[in-house]
Formats: sequence, C-alpha cells, structure tokens
Amino acid sequence: MPESEQSEYETEKRNAHSEIKLDDNTFRWIGIPFFGLLIPNVTGLFGTLTFTDFSYWQGYLYFISLAFLIWQGNRYLLFRTRKRFTWFDKPVEKLILLLMNNVFYTAPLTIAWLCLWYIWAGFPKTDWSAIQMVVLINVICVLFVTHIYETVFLVKEKESETLKNEQLQRARAEAELTALKNQVDPHFMFNSLNTLSYLIKWDGEKALLFTENLAEVYRYILIQKDHTLVLLEDELEFTHRYTDLLHLRFGKALIIKKQFNGSAEKDYLIPPTSVFVAFENAVKHNEISEQKPLHIDVDVRDNQLIIINEIQEKGNKQNSSQIGLKNLAERFQLITGNPIEAYQENGKFIVSLPLTPLNPS
Repeated sequence: MPESEQSEYETEKRNAHSEIKLDDNTFRWIGIPFFGLLIPNVTGLFGTLTFTDFSYWQGYLYFISLAFLIWQGNRYLLFRTRKRFTWFDKPVEKLILLLMNNVFYTAPLTIAWLCLWYIWAGFPKTDWSAIQMVVLINVICVLFVTHIYETVFLVKEKESETLKNEQLQRARAEAELTALKNQVDPHFMFNSLNTLSYLIKWDGEKALLFTENLAEVYRYILIQKDHTLVLLEDELEFTHRYTDLLHLRFGKALIIKKQFNGSAEKDYLIPPTSVFVAFENAVKHNEISEQKPLHIDVDVRDNQLIIINEIQEKGNKQNSSQIGLKNLAERFQLITGNPIEAYQENGKFIVSLPLTPLNPS
C-alpha cells in the first residue's frame, strides 16, 4: 500500500476508534469516592487527627477532591492520546505517552495537594514518607484504572469492528444476490423470445397465447424478485405456467412427471425462479421432438428437489452463456448456504436443489 494511502488508512482508523462512546459515569461515581476515602486512611495522612476533629471530616472532602482531579485529568489525557495513537499502528509510542501522562500529571499534583494538606490541617511538619507512599499508590492506581479503560475500549473496538464486518459482508451478499437476480431476467427473456420467434413463424394463434402466458410468468418474476425464499407450492405453480408455454411449442414431445405427493409442496421453501431455471436448462440443451420426446421427472427426497432429464444432445449445439445453473448455484449458496448438485449419471442429467423446511424439526 502506498505511503499516502497507508497514512490515510491509519487516520481513518484512529478517527473510528476515537468515535467510540464510553459510558463510565457509574464507574467514576464509585471509583472517585472509593480512592478518596481509602488512600488517606491506609497511608496515615490523617496523622493524629481523630473523629472528633473537624479537620478530619474536612479531610475526606479534600482527598475526594484530589481523587476527582487525578481521575478526570488522566481520563482527559487518555482520551486525547486515543486520538493520536492506537494500539494497532503505534503501540510503543502510545504506551510511552500514557506512562508519561500518568506519572507527570499524577505525581506533581499529588505532591502539591498533600503539601497544602499538611499546612492547612495544622500539622507541625510535612510527612514526606507518607507523601512518597501516596504518590506511588496513586500512580499505580491510575495505571490500573487506565488499563481498565483501555481494556473496555479494546473490547468495544472489537465489537464495533465485528459489527462493521458483518454489515459489510451482509451488504456485499445482498449486492451479489441482487446482481444474480437481475441476471435471471435477461436469461429468461432470451430463451422466451427464441420460443416466441419460432411460434410467430409457424403458428400465429399459439404465438398470441404464448405472449399472454409469458406476461403472467414475467409478472411472477417481478413479484418474487425481492424475496429470497418462496413456498415450493408457489414455485411449482409458477413452473407449471412456464411449462404451459413450453407445451405450446413442443406439444406432447415434452413430458413432465411429478413423483411426490402434493403435501410436500407446502412443507418447504426454495429460492424463487430456481425450478424453472433447471427446466430451462434441460429444454435448452436437449433435443425435443415427436421421435425423441424429452422426459423430465421431479421428486422430493431427503430435503432435496430432484429434477432428472434424459440426455438427448442436439445435433447442432447452441452456444451457451453458461449463466443458468452457475447463477442458480451462486444464489443457493448466498441464500441458504447449501450448494446445488448438477451431474450426469447413466445417461441422465440430474439437478438436486436443497430445500429449506418450513418448520424445521
């Protein structure tokens, strides 16, 4: 990747990370008072003060205020650092900057605040050993809290990245599916117009009937274009209309038999226009005549719609665009995640289309 593109990519990535929102109000409301109350008690900052001294109680507010300044200041520095560096592009620089921010902000503030505390509370002298201990504890606590923040951010960034990838994959799949659906129409029209051209030449009445039926078939395609799955019953009804068109041309030379009972049609879903693509493939690539009628059998077995035709190669083979079954295979893969099977066996061509049960057991 060119340097300019790499720089632009890193900038976009930093911007995306900096836009991640973090609701840490509860964390701060608990953490700030906790450290403000705990640290002075464990480090002896109250010295000889007791519960009866007014300064003792004021001291809690004083140290909670220190905890607030330390927390908020380091939080601000952390968020600014996120806009400049990420753990992915410059991890060493980010680590050094975080450490410097934490130490050089927390330590001087703590020392100044505690020196004022000893003066304000009326202690005869400043306890530097206690101050050193508090500075060390504060720096460690800040590093610990910063680590929590960064961990939460990394988790959110991963979730955001995963979501974006899923959205991108979904958008890509939808775009591919739309493109594949759009390919069905010209492919279908190409073969239909060939048939219509033949009928116009030899039988005007059949050509008119064919045109009317073709309009009904095309209406189904337009209605189902935005659907990914339809009832097998509806798809077979559409296919029946399509075969009526074929019978106008081939008559009794085309024989289609359904080998399963009617109830199976109501139990499955299938991508629209998929059955007729398999039929169309059979009609396009095989000889159909009174001397050699074409038999097509349709059956449902093991959640598969099986379409079988005898192989009767034409004397003059047509040039094929090869988008029929290939298109169908890609659509099934995108919609159902299952591949179709198309193969030759014992002089027959078999297309197996995976069915989606309407009520999976």
